[in-house]
Amino acid sequence: MFSGIVEEMATVTAIRNEKGNVDFTLSCSFTGELRIDQSVSHNGVCLTVVDINGDNYTVTAMAETLQRSNLGLLKVGDRVNVERSMLMNGRLDGHIVQGHVDGTAVCTDMRDADGSTYYTFTYDFDKEMAQRGYFTVDKGSVTVNGVSLTVCNPTEDSFTVAIIPYTHDNTNFKDVKVGTVVNLEFDILGKYIARLRQLS
Repeated sequence: MFSGIVEEMATVTAIRNEKGNVDFTLSCSFTGELRIDQSVSHNGVCLTVVDINGDNYTVTAMAETLQRSNLGLLKVGDRVNVERSMLMNGRLDGHIVQGHVDGTAVCTDMRDADGSTYYTFTYDFDKEMAQRGYFTVDKGSVTVNGVSLTVCNPTEDSFTVAIIPYTHDNTNFKDVKVGTVVNLEFDILGKYIARLRQLS
C-alpha cells in the first residue's frame, strides 16, 4: 500500500529480458535501506525487490504488468518515480494507492497556470470498465506515474491535473510532455462503490 507521495526519482541503470519478464535495475538514495522481497512503487507500479548489489537494486515486471503500464517503454538512464510502502503509524498525505496500475494515458495538453502547470491526459474509454469504477470525478483522486493528484475537468476519457513547481521538480513530471505515456491508477474507493452498486 502506498500514499502517492513520491520519495524521489530512481535512475534505470540496466534492463534485462528474461523470457516474458523484464528485470529493471535502478539506483536511488535509499537502496541501502531496501531488503529482498520489499515492495516499491515504480511510476505507480508495485514491484518486488529481487536483488540488491551495492547502490543498485533489481525488480522484475511480468508480461501483464508491461502490457498495462509504461514500464516497457523505459530505457537505461530514464528517471522513475519511486515510493516505498506506506508506514501505518503516520499521516496519509496523499490517498490510498495500491500500486496496481489500471492502464496508461497520454499527455495531450500542457498549459501555464501562473507558476504551476495544467496537464491534460487522455485514456481509452471503456463503458464496461467505467461501470466498474475506472473513471475520474471532479476533485477526486487519481494516481499518475505514482503521484497522488486531484482531478479537475474530467470528461468521459480525459482529465486535467495541476502540478505545482515542487512536484514538477521532484518527480518525473519534469520529463512529461505532450505525447508522453503515463501510468494511471483510478481511486480504489470509486471501484468499491461501483462494485457495491452492481451487487445491490
